[in-house]
Amino acid sequence: MSAETIHLLALQFLKGIGDINAKSLISYCHTAENVFKASTAKLRKIPGIGDYTIQMLKNSVEAHKKAEEEYRFITANNIEVIPYFSDRYPALLKHCNDAPVVLFSKGKIPKMEAKVVNIVGTRHATTYGKSMVEKLVEGFAKYDILIASGLAYGIDIAAHKAAINHHLPTIGVLAHGLDRIYPHAHKGVAKKMLENGGLITEFPSGTNPDKQNFPRRNRIVAGMSAATILIESAVSGGAIITANIANSYNRDVFAFPGSIGQEYSAGCNKLIKENKAVLVEGADDIIRFLGWESTQETLQKNVQKDIFIELNDQERLIFDTVRKGKIHIDELCKVFPEQQSKIANILLHLELKGIIQSLPGKNYHAID
Repeated sequence: MSAETIHLLALQFLKGIGDINAKSLISYCHTAENVFKASTAKLRKIPGIGDYTIQMLKNSVEAHKKAEEEYRFITANNIEVIPYFSDRYPALLKHCNDAPVVLFSKGKIPKMEAKVVNIVGTRHATTYGKSMVEKLVEGFAKYDILIASGLAYGIDIAAHKAAINHHLPTIGVLAHGLDRIYPHAHKGVAKKMLENGGLITEFPSGTNPDKQNFPRRNRIVAGMSAATILIESAVSGGAIITANIANSYNRDVFAFPGSIGQEYSAGCNKLIKENKAVLVEGADDIIRFLGWESTQETLQKNVQKDIFIELNDQERLIFDTVRKGKIHIDELCKVFPEQQSKIANILLHLELKGIIQSLPGKNYHAID
């Protein structure tokens, strides 16, 4: 039995500790085991740790009993415990302040590094929405991309199925423990996902899919992904929550537009209108925006631009800077000793020439 894993799980079972405080405790004490061994005097010196937390740590017998039970469950069911400091932990999620201390995973999950996207949307997906999911994932098939979603009805399950069909790894993030699958109707799909991807959750066994768990699930979906992609959503609901969390994490958000007046297009259209999501029509738009094209493709397109687009000296300097990656207008003003109004005018001319694109928040990127 791994003592450190038991102590990590015990921290999770202590009421009122929370992920932020738990990570702070481990950071100061170096291991979870040391957290429980630390003196009251040492614990008082840790920022944010007060009498309540210290009392919980000193009366952790029940939490350790639950941790030992959970450890027996995960061992018997081939479940991996992934602490936040492990290289198996989703790389992007590590940068989120409220990321879970541990994740539970099942399946053949690859290392979750840069090229992870999530596809989310309404539980009431239309034929149009499902076809857009299929078109999008088919476009991703030639790239090494991992598809994440929430295993819910509608767009979520369509994304998982499309990933399986196109041999892309796919991960379902759950709002409950790994002792069950919810909804039960998706048990067969979940089983297939274990062959190339799998399931992850922050919740221990015995946790029901209660309403308050879904926003917590959504923060993991958003946090582990370089991009959140909405395909059909009402103006409120889980997909919108995921998009808003992604924006709060400064992650890229994309949305497929839909017909005006349609309930399950209204959310996507609203995000686009409010500059909270970039309008896209397919995988190529997203791949270009994220800079995930192959070096050869990018080089060839850049050479073509150099040949066919005429730019003056100032336009050339600014375009070459924007071409290096997404940049805010304030950063451009630091690089070039010009007034912001003049920089903005040059950016407008480059945009009209079709070689850069304005993004939400006065950011710009080159169109490859």
